[in-house]
Amino acid sequence: MTHPGRPDRDSGEYDSVSVPRSLLPGALVFRGESGGCGGPVRRTVRDWTVDCLAFVWAVGLWALMITRNPTLGHLPDWLVSLDPWLGAVACLALWWRRRFPLLVALVLVPVGALANTGVGAGAVIILNLALRVPWQRALPVLCLMIAAVAPYVLIYSVPYEGGWTAAVFVLAYHVVFFAWGSALRARRLLVLKLREDADRERTEHARRLAESRRTERTAIAREMHDVLAHRISLLSVHAGALAYRTRKAEAGAGPELSGAEIAESAQVIRDTAHQALNELRDVLYVLRTDTDNGETAPPQPTMADLKALVDEARAAGQTVDFRTEDSSESESPRPQLQRTAYRVVQEGLTNARKHAPGSPVTVRLYAGSPRTEVTVEVSNPLPVGVPESAIPGAGAGLTGLHERVELDGGKLRHGSVDGTFTLSARLPWHSPPGR
Repeated sequence: MTHPGRPDRDSGEYDSVSVPRSLLPGALVFRGESGGCGGPVRRTVRDWTVDCLAFVWAVGLWALMITRNPTLGHLPDWLVSLDPWLGAVACLALWWRRRFPLLVALVLVPVGALANTGVGAGAVIILNLALRVPWQRALPVLCLMIAAVAPYVLIYSVPYEGGWTAAVFVLAYHVVFFAWGSALRARRLLVLKLREDADRERTEHARRLAESRRTERTAIAREMHDVLAHRISLLSVHAGALAYRTRKAEAGAGPELSGAEIAESAQVIRDTAHQALNELRDVLYVLRTDTDNGETAPPQPTMADLKALVDEARAAGQTVDFRTEDSSESESPRPQLQRTAYRVVQEGLTNARKHAPGSPVTVRLYAGSPRTEVTVEVSNPLPVGVPESAIPGAGAGLTGLHERVELDGGKLRHGSVDGTFTLSARLPWHSPPGR
Protein backbone atom coordinates (compact mmCIF):
# COMPACT_ATOMS: atom_id res chain seq x y z
CA MET A 1 0.00 0.00 0.00
CA THR A 2 1.38 3.40 -0.92
CA HIS A 3 2.00 5.82 1.93
CA PRO A 4 -0.03 9.04 1.77
CA GLY A 5 2.06 11.59 0.02
CA ARG A 6 4.31 9.24 -1.95
CA PRO A 7 5.73 11.10 -4.96
CA ASP A 8 4.24 10.55 -8.39
CA ARG A 9 7.19 10.44 -10.83
CA ASP A 10 5.15 11.57 -13.81
CA SER A 11 3.37 14.56 -12.36
CA GLY A 12 5.98 15.66 -9.84
CA GLU A 13 3.28 15.69 -7.17
CA TYR A 14 2.54 13.42 -4.25
CA ASP A 15 -0.04 10.77 -4.86
CA SER A 16 -1.68 8.23 -2.62
CA VAL A 17 -3.46 4.95 -3.07
CA SER A 18 -4.91 4.62 0.42
CA VAL A 19 -5.97 8.27 0.87
CA PRO A 20 -7.16 10.53 -1.98
CA ARG A 21 -5.07 13.66 -2.45
CA SER A 22 -8.17 15.80 -2.05
CA LEU A 23 -8.38 14.71 1.62
CA LEU A 24 -4.80 15.70 2.44
CA PRO A 25 -3.42 19.17 3.26
CA GLY A 26 -1.88 20.91 0.28
CA ALA A 27 1.47 21.21 2.08
CA LEU A 28 1.64 17.38 2.21
CA VAL A 29 0.46 16.83 -1.35
CA PHE A 30 2.43 19.20 -3.55
CA ARG A 31 6.17 19.57 -3.83
CA GLY A 32 8.14 22.75 -3.46
CA GLU A 33 6.49 24.03 -0.30
CA SER A 34 8.29 25.98 2.42
CA GLY A 35 8.81 23.09 4.80
CA GLY A 36 5.18 22.13 4.47
CA CYS A 37 4.19 24.60 7.24
CA GLY A 38 4.30 28.05 5.71
CA GLY A 39 4.60 30.04 2.50
CA PRO A 40 2.47 29.89 -0.64
CA VAL A 41 0.81 26.56 -1.22
CA ARG A 42 -1.68 25.10 -3.63
CA ARG A 43 -4.92 24.24 -1.89
CA THR A 44 -6.64 20.89 -2.13
CA VAL A 45 -10.38 20.28 -1.77
CA ARG A 46 -9.74 19.56 1.87
CA ASP A 47 -8.00 22.95 2.30
CA TRP A 48 -10.83 24.84 0.61
CA THR A 49 -13.32 23.03 2.83
CA VAL A 50 -11.37 23.91 5.99
CA ASP A 51 -11.02 27.54 4.89
CA CYS A 52 -14.72 27.88 4.18
CA LEU A 53 -15.69 26.30 7.51
CA ALA A 54 -13.23 28.53 9.37
CA PHE A 55 -14.65 31.61 7.63
CA VAL A 56 -18.22 30.58 8.43
CA TRP A 57 -17.20 29.95 12.05
CA ALA A 58 -15.57 33.38 12.31
CA VAL A 59 -18.46 35.21 10.64
CA GLY A 60 -20.97 33.40 12.83
CA LEU A 61 -19.26 34.48 16.03
CA TRP A 62 -18.80 37.97 14.56
CA ALA A 63 -22.55 38.27 14.01
CA LEU A 64 -23.31 36.85 17.48
CA MET A 65 -20.99 39.31 19.19
CA ILE A 66 -22.51 42.24 17.26
CA THR A 67 -25.88 41.48 18.82
CA ARG A 68 -24.26 41.17 22.27
CA ASN A 69 -22.17 44.38 22.25
CA PRO A 70 -25.10 46.84 22.71
CA THR A 71 -25.94 45.06 25.99
CA LEU A 72 -22.51 45.89 27.38
CA GLY A 73 -23.25 49.33 28.80
CA HIS A 74 -19.79 49.72 30.35
CA LEU A 75 -18.15 49.97 26.91
CA PRO A 76 -17.64 53.43 25.42
CA ASP A 77 -19.64 54.26 22.28
CA TRP A 78 -16.54 54.65 20.06
CA LEU A 79 -15.41 51.15 20.97
CA VAL A 80 -18.82 49.66 20.27
CA SER A 81 -18.89 51.41 16.87
CA LEU A 82 -15.34 50.35 15.93
CA ASP A 83 -15.70 46.76 17.10
CA PRO A 84 -17.67 45.31 14.08
CA TRP A 85 -15.28 46.80 11.55
CA LEU A 86 -12.22 45.42 13.24
CA GLY A 87 -13.93 42.03 13.52
CA ALA A 88 -14.80 42.10 9.81
CA VAL A 89 -11.17 42.83 8.93
CA ALA A 90 -10.08 39.80 11.00
CA CYS A 91 -12.64 37.57 9.24
CA LEU A 92 -11.53 38.68 5.77
CA ALA A 93 -7.88 38.25 6.72
CA LEU A 94 -8.50 34.51 7.11
CA TRP A 95 -8.29 34.07 3.31
CA TRP A 96 -4.65 35.16 3.37
CA ARG A 97 -3.63 33.25 6.50
CA ARG A 98 -1.91 30.44 4.54
CA ARG A 99 0.27 32.74 2.44
CA PHE A 100 1.05 35.39 5.09
CA PRO A 101 0.60 33.72 8.51
CA LEU A 102 2.86 36.12 10.42
CA LEU A 103 1.39 39.28 8.84
CA VAL A 104 -2.18 38.14 9.48
CA ALA A 105 -1.26 37.40 13.12
CA LEU A 106 0.12 40.93 13.50
CA VAL A 107 -3.15 42.30 12.09
CA LEU A 108 -4.94 40.46 14.90
CA VAL A 109 -2.99 42.35 17.59
CA PRO A 110 -5.09 45.56 17.45
CA VAL A 111 -8.24 43.53 16.69
CA GLY A 112 -7.77 41.43 19.84
CA ALA A 113 -7.03 44.53 21.88
CA LEU A 114 -10.22 46.41 20.88
CA ALA A 115 -12.81 44.06 19.33
CA ASN A 116 -14.94 41.28 20.81
CA THR A 117 -16.32 40.40 17.37
CA GLY A 118 -12.92 39.05 16.23
CA VAL A 119 -12.93 36.18 18.75
CA GLY A 120 -13.75 33.50 16.15
CA ALA A 121 -11.25 34.76 13.59
CA GLY A 122 -8.67 35.18 16.35
CA ALA A 123 -8.87 31.51 17.32
CA VAL A 124 -8.17 30.44 13.73
CA ILE A 125 -5.35 32.98 13.30
CA ILE A 126 -3.59 31.96 16.54
CA LEU A 127 -3.77 28.28 15.58
CA ASN A 128 -2.54 29.11 12.06
CA LEU A 129 0.36 31.13 13.50
CA ALA A 130 1.61 28.18 15.54
CA LEU A 131 1.08 25.79 12.61
CA ARG A 132 2.91 27.74 9.90
CA VAL A 133 5.54 29.83 11.70
CA PRO A 134 8.50 28.44 13.70
CA TRP A 135 7.98 28.83 17.41
CA GLN A 136 11.00 31.16 17.75
CA ARG A 137 9.04 33.78 15.76
CA ALA A 138 5.51 32.72 16.68
CA LEU A 139 5.91 32.84 20.46
CA PRO A 140 6.86 36.55 20.62
CA VAL A 141 3.81 37.39 18.49
CA LEU A 142 1.59 35.39 20.89
CA CYS A 143 3.07 37.32 23.84
CA LEU A 144 2.37 40.57 21.96
CA MET A 145 -1.27 39.51 21.46
CA ILE A 146 -1.67 38.75 25.17
CA ALA A 147 -0.02 42.03 26.15
CA ALA A 148 -2.25 43.98 23.74
CA VAL A 149 -5.46 42.48 25.14
CA ALA A 150 -4.40 42.89 28.78
CA PRO A 151 -5.61 46.52 29.13
CA TYR A 152 -9.08 45.61 27.82
CA VAL A 153 -9.26 42.68 30.26
CA LEU A 154 -8.13 44.74 33.24
CA ILE A 155 -10.31 47.77 32.42
CA TYR A 156 -13.53 46.09 31.26
CA SER A 157 -13.53 42.29 31.67
CA VAL A 158 -12.37 41.94 35.28
CA PRO A 159 -14.65 44.69 36.73
CA TYR A 160 -17.75 44.07 34.57
CA GLU A 161 -17.56 40.67 32.74
CA GLY A 162 -16.89 37.96 35.31
CA GLY A 163 -13.90 39.08 37.33
CA TRP A 164 -10.64 37.18 37.19
CA THR A 165 -12.41 34.21 35.62
CA ALA A 166 -12.68 36.25 32.43
CA ALA A 167 -8.93 36.99 32.59
CA VAL A 168 -8.12 33.29 32.94
CA PHE A 169 -10.44 32.52 30.03
CA VAL A 170 -8.69 35.04 27.77
CA LEU A 171 -5.27 33.62 28.67
CA ALA A 172 -6.46 30.04 28.13
CA TYR A 173 -8.01 31.08 24.82
CA HIS A 174 -4.63 32.19 23.49
CA VAL A 175 -2.60 29.34 24.99
CA VAL A 176 -4.94 26.49 23.98
CA PHE A 177 -5.22 27.48 20.34
CA PHE A 178 -1.49 28.14 20.13
CA ALA A 179 -0.73 24.72 21.66
CA TRP A 180 -3.18 23.09 19.26
CA GLY A 181 -1.44 24.67 16.30
CA SER A 182 1.97 23.68 17.66
CA ALA A 183 0.85 20.06 17.96
CA LEU A 184 -0.41 20.09 14.36
CA ARG A 185 2.89 21.59 13.20
CA ALA A 186 4.91 18.95 15.05
CA ARG A 187 2.84 16.17 13.50
CA ARG A 188 3.14 17.67 10.02
CA LEU A 189 6.89 18.09 10.33
CA LEU A 190 7.14 14.49 11.51
CA VAL A 191 5.24 13.30 8.44
CA LEU A 192 7.54 15.33 6.19
CA LYS A 193 10.63 13.97 7.97
CA LEU A 194 9.38 10.40 7.58
CA ARG A 195 8.74 11.08 3.90
CA GLU A 196 12.26 12.45 3.44
CA ASP A 197 13.67 9.40 5.21
CA ALA A 198 11.59 7.12 2.98
CA ASP A 199 12.76 8.96 -0.16
CA ARG A 200 16.36 8.78 1.05
CA GLU A 201 15.97 5.07 1.79
CA ARG A 202 14.49 4.43 -1.65
CA THR A 203 17.38 6.30 -3.24
CA GLU A 204 19.90 4.39 -1.16
CA HIS A 205 18.16 1.11 -1.95
CA ALA A 206 18.31 1.90 -5.66
CA ARG A 207 22.00 2.74 -5.32
CA ARG A 208 22.71 -0.49 -3.45
CA LEU A 209 20.72 -2.45 -6.01
CA ALA A 210 22.64 -0.90 -8.90
CA GLU A 211 25.93 -1.57 -7.11
CA SER A 212 24.86 -5.16 -6.45
CA ARG A 213 24.02 -5.61 -10.11
CA ARG A 214 27.38 -4.19 -11.17
CA THR A 215 29.15 -6.52 -8.75
CA GLU A 216 27.15 -9.46 -10.01
CA ARG A 217 27.94 -8.63 -13.64
CA THR A 218 31.63 -8.31 -12.76
CA ALA A 219 31.60 -11.68 -10.99
CA ILE A 220 29.87 -13.34 -13.93
CA ALA A 221 32.32 -11.82 -16.41
CA ARG A 222 35.30 -12.82 -14.29
CA GLU A 223 34.17 -16.44 -13.82
CA MET A 224 33.21 -16.88 -17.47
CA HIS A 225 36.51 -15.43 -18.64
CA ASP A 226 38.54 -17.67 -16.34
CA VAL A 227 36.69 -20.79 -17.52
CA LEU A 228 36.13 -20.10 -21.20
CA ALA A 229 39.45 -18.41 -22.01
CA HIS A 230 41.37 -21.50 -20.91
CA ARG A 231 39.17 -24.02 -22.69
CA ILE A 232 38.78 -22.03 -25.88
CA SER A 233 42.52 -21.41 -26.07
CA LEU A 234 43.01 -25.19 -25.87
CA LEU A 235 40.45 -25.61 -28.64
CA SER A 236 42.30 -23.07 -30.74
CA VAL A 237 45.63 -24.84 -30.19
CA HIS A 238 44.27 -28.28 -31.12
CA ALA A 239 42.38 -26.95 -34.16
CA GLY A 240 45.42 -24.92 -35.24
CA ALA A 241 47.71 -27.96 -35.00
CA LEU A 242 45.28 -30.04 -37.06
CA ALA A 243 45.04 -27.31 -39.73
CA TYR A 244 48.84 -26.86 -39.77
CA ARG A 245 49.56 -30.55 -40.30
CA THR A 246 46.86 -30.79 -42.97
CA ARG A 247 48.38 -27.88 -44.92
CA LYS A 248 51.86 -29.40 -44.61
CA ALA A 249 50.60 -32.75 -45.90
CA GLU A 250 48.83 -31.12 -48.85
CA ALA A 251 52.05 -29.25 -49.73
CA GLY A 252 54.05 -32.47 -49.61
CA ALA A 253 56.21 -31.19 -46.74
CA GLY A 254 55.02 -33.81 -44.30
CA PRO A 255 53.28 -37.14 -43.95
CA GLU A 256 49.59 -37.30 -44.66
CA LEU A 257 47.29 -37.58 -41.69
CA SER A 258 45.66 -40.94 -41.27
CA GLY A 259 41.98 -41.31 -40.59
CA ALA A 260 42.77 -42.41 -37.06
CA GLU A 261 44.83 -39.26 -36.39
CA ILE A 262 42.11 -37.00 -37.75
CA ALA A 263 39.50 -38.84 -35.67
CA GLU A 264 41.70 -38.54 -32.56
CA SER A 265 42.20 -34.81 -33.09
CA ALA A 266 38.48 -34.29 -33.66
CA GLN A 267 37.72 -36.24 -30.48
CA VAL A 268 40.14 -34.08 -28.49
CA ILE A 269 38.47 -30.91 -29.84
CA ARG A 270 35.05 -32.34 -29.08
CA ASP A 271 36.01 -33.35 -25.53
CA THR A 272 37.52 -29.93 -24.86
CA ALA A 273 34.35 -28.22 -26.11
CA HIS A 274 32.22 -30.43 -23.86
CA GLN A 275 34.42 -29.63 -20.88
CA ALA A 276 34.05 -25.91 -21.62
CA LEU A 277 30.26 -26.23 -21.70
CA ASN A 278 30.20 -28.27 -18.49
CA GLU A 279 32.42 -25.78 -16.66
CA LEU A 280 30.33 -22.88 -17.93
CA ARG A 281 27.20 -24.62 -16.67
CA ASP A 282 28.81 -25.09 -13.25
CA VAL A 283 29.79 -21.42 -13.10
CA LEU A 284 26.27 -20.26 -13.96
CA TYR A 285 24.85 -22.69 -11.41
CA VAL A 286 27.02 -21.26 -8.65
CA LEU A 287 26.19 -17.67 -9.61
CA ARG A 288 22.44 -18.19 -9.94
CA THR A 289 21.65 -20.78 -7.25
CA ASP A 290 21.08 -20.05 -3.58
CA THR A 291 23.07 -22.81 -1.90
CA ASP A 292 21.45 -21.96 1.45
CA ASN A 293 18.28 -23.78 0.42
CA GLY A 294 19.88 -27.17 0.90
CA GLU A 295 20.93 -27.79 -2.70
CA THR A 296 24.47 -29.03 -3.31
CA ALA A 297 26.57 -26.80 -5.54
CA PRO A 298 28.87 -28.38 -8.11
CA PRO A 299 32.42 -28.95 -6.82
CA GLN A 300 34.74 -26.03 -7.35
CA PRO A 301 38.36 -26.39 -8.51
CA THR A 302 40.99 -26.79 -5.78
CA MET A 303 44.77 -26.94 -5.67
CA ALA A 304 44.52 -30.72 -6.01
CA ASP A 305 43.15 -30.16 -9.53
CA LEU A 306 46.25 -28.26 -10.66
CA LYS A 307 47.98 -31.43 -11.83
CA ALA A 308 45.06 -32.22 -14.17
CA LEU A 309 45.15 -28.61 -15.42
CA VAL A 310 48.87 -28.87 -16.17
CA ASP A 311 48.36 -32.23 -17.89
CA GLU A 312 45.75 -30.67 -20.20
CA ALA A 313 48.20 -27.90 -21.09
CA ARG A 314 50.93 -30.46 -21.82
CA ALA A 315 48.51 -32.45 -24.00
CA ALA A 316 47.91 -29.28 -26.00
CA GLY A 317 51.64 -28.99 -26.71
CA GLN A 318 52.78 -26.66 -23.93
CA THR A 319 56.00 -27.42 -22.07
CA VAL A 320 55.13 -27.02 -18.40
CA ASP A 321 57.42 -27.52 -15.41
CA PHE A 322 55.13 -27.97 -12.42
CA ARG A 323 56.69 -27.68 -8.99
CA THR A 324 54.79 -27.79 -5.75
CA GLU A 325 55.73 -27.59 -2.10
CA ASP A 326 53.00 -29.11 0.02
CA SER A 327 52.20 -27.84 3.45
CA SER A 328 53.17 -29.95 6.44
CA GLU A 329 50.05 -28.76 8.21
CA SER A 330 47.11 -31.12 8.65
CA GLU A 331 44.77 -28.18 8.06
CA SER A 332 43.89 -27.55 4.43
CA PRO A 333 43.68 -24.05 2.98
CA ARG A 334 40.18 -22.66 2.77
CA PRO A 335 38.18 -23.52 -0.40
CA GLN A 336 38.08 -19.93 -1.66
CA LEU A 337 41.87 -19.68 -1.49
CA GLN A 338 42.28 -22.97 -3.37
CA ARG A 339 39.92 -21.83 -6.11
CA THR A 340 41.75 -18.51 -6.46
CA ALA A 341 45.12 -20.31 -6.69
CA TYR A 342 43.68 -22.57 -9.39
CA ARG A 343 42.43 -19.55 -11.37
CA VAL A 344 45.84 -17.86 -11.15
CA VAL A 345 47.57 -20.91 -12.67
CA GLN A 346 44.80 -21.23 -15.26
CA GLU A 347 45.16 -17.60 -16.33
CA GLY A 348 48.96 -17.88 -16.43
CA LEU A 349 48.86 -20.93 -18.69
CA THR A 350 46.25 -19.30 -20.94
CA ASN A 351 48.28 -16.09 -21.30
CA ALA A 352 51.45 -18.04 -22.08
CA ARG A 353 49.60 -20.03 -24.72
CA LYS A 354 48.26 -16.81 -26.28
CA HIS A 355 51.22 -14.47 -26.09
CA ALA A 356 54.25 -16.77 -25.89
CA PRO A 357 53.36 -19.86 -27.93
CA GLY A 358 56.04 -22.53 -27.74
CA SER A 359 57.76 -21.00 -24.71
CA PRO A 360 58.27 -23.27 -21.69
CA VAL A 361 56.17 -22.42 -18.66
CA THR A 362 57.14 -22.86 -15.01
CA VAL A 363 54.41 -23.22 -12.40
CA ARG A 364 55.38 -23.06 -8.73
CA LEU A 365 53.02 -23.55 -5.80
CA TYR A 366 54.11 -22.97 -2.22
CA ALA A 367 51.30 -24.21 0.02
CA GLY A 368 52.62 -22.36 3.07
CA SER A 369 50.99 -22.66 6.48
CA PRO A 370 48.44 -20.83 8.63
CA ARG A 371 51.29 -18.60 9.85
CA THR A 372 52.48 -17.67 6.34
CA GLU A 373 50.87 -17.37 2.93
CA VAL A 374 50.14 -19.48 -0.11
CA THR A 375 52.23 -18.32 -3.08
CA VAL A 376 51.44 -19.14 -6.69
CA GLU A 377 53.83 -18.22 -9.48
CA VAL A 378 53.61 -18.78 -13.25
CA SER A 379 56.51 -17.64 -15.45
CA ASN A 380 57.62 -18.02 -19.04
CA PRO A 381 60.34 -16.52 -21.25
CA LEU A 382 59.18 -13.76 -23.54
CA PRO A 383 59.36 -14.67 -27.23
CA VAL A 384 61.88 -12.94 -29.45
CA GLY A 385 59.94 -10.08 -31.00
CA VAL A 386 56.26 -9.77 -30.29
CA PRO A 387 54.42 -12.12 -32.64
CA GLU A 388 50.73 -11.46 -33.09
CA SER A 389 48.72 -14.02 -31.18
CA ALA A 390 46.48 -16.26 -33.23
CA ILE A 391 44.20 -16.66 -30.22
CA PRO A 392 41.94 -13.64 -29.58
CA GLY A 393 41.37 -12.37 -26.07
CA ALA A 394 39.20 -9.88 -24.23
CA GLY A 395 42.17 -8.20 -22.61
CA ALA A 396 40.45 -8.32 -19.23
CA GLY A 397 41.94 -11.52 -17.80
CA LEU A 398 44.56 -9.94 -15.55
CA THR A 399 42.14 -7.22 -14.49
CA GLY A 400 39.56 -9.78 -13.41
CA LEU A 401 42.24 -11.88 -11.72
CA HIS A 402 43.50 -8.82 -9.85
CA GLU A 403 39.97 -8.19 -8.55
CA ARG A 404 39.56 -11.83 -7.55
CA VAL A 405 42.85 -11.90 -5.62
CA GLU A 406 42.11 -8.60 -3.86
CA LEU A 407 38.66 -9.83 -2.84
CA ASP A 408 40.39 -12.84 -1.33
CA GLY A 409 42.71 -10.57 0.68
CA GLY A 410 45.81 -11.29 -1.41
CA LYS A 411 48.21 -9.42 -3.67
CA LEU A 412 48.81 -10.01 -7.38
CA ARG A 413 51.93 -8.94 -9.25
CA HIS A 414 52.80 -9.38 -12.90
CA GLY A 415 55.47 -8.05 -15.21
CA SER A 416 58.63 -8.91 -17.12
CA VAL A 417 62.16 -8.91 -15.73
CA ASP A 418 65.23 -9.95 -17.73
CA GLY A 419 63.13 -11.35 -20.57
CA THR A 420 60.86 -13.45 -18.32
CA PHE A 421 57.20 -12.67 -17.67
CA THR A 422 56.05 -13.63 -14.17
CA LEU A 423 52.55 -13.77 -12.74
CA SER A 424 52.63 -14.11 -8.95
CA ALA A 425 49.90 -14.16 -6.30
CA ARG A 426 50.25 -14.22 -2.51
CA LEU A 427 47.13 -15.35 -0.69
CA PRO A 428 46.47 -15.32 3.08
CA TRP A 429 45.80 -18.72 4.61
CA HIS A 430 42.83 -17.44 6.59
CA SER A 431 40.00 -15.21 5.36
CA PRO A 432 40.66 -11.49 5.70
CA PRO A 433 38.70 -9.66 8.44
CA GLY A 434 35.10 -8.84 7.52
CA ARG A 435 34.81 -11.60 4.90
